[in-house]
Amino acid sequence: MRSVKVTEYMARNLTTFTPETKVFDALEVLLRKNYSGAPVVNASGELVGVLSEADLMRVAIQGSYHGDTSGLVGDFMSTKVTSIAPDLDLYSVAEMFAKHHYKRFPVVSAGKLVGMISRRDVLQGVEDFVAGRRR
Repeated sequence: MRSVKVTEYMARNLTTFTPETKVFDALEVLLRKNYSGAPVVNASGELVGVLSEADLMRVAIQGSYHGDTSGLVGDFMSTKVTSIAPDLDLYSVAEMFAKHHYKRFPVVSAGKLVGMISRRDVLQGVEDFVAGRRR
């Protein structure tokens, strides 16, 4: 498993938001696509945060108390984000998933978001490795 790299299993076609995206628009996209979160990037494609279902609970609370669901993704996103490199091996990523509650990690190269890897992606890599298949 140490020879199998993140780049072989990460998702590359990503739904992303910018800090300037209206938060309710982002919520609608996540619900429509059945995603639990998405990366937030700036105009240069650099990862600046992640917007998760947990972050969006604050939108629900704000709406309940104030009748207001306005605001921008940048107002609600988490900025403390653990990212990984595309050349990291799947064994190391499995260890990271075992230690953290995250469902996925952003994959960053030279400061730019290049993909995402999920727990399911890692498990697919394990299955392929055991079965003697490679992507």
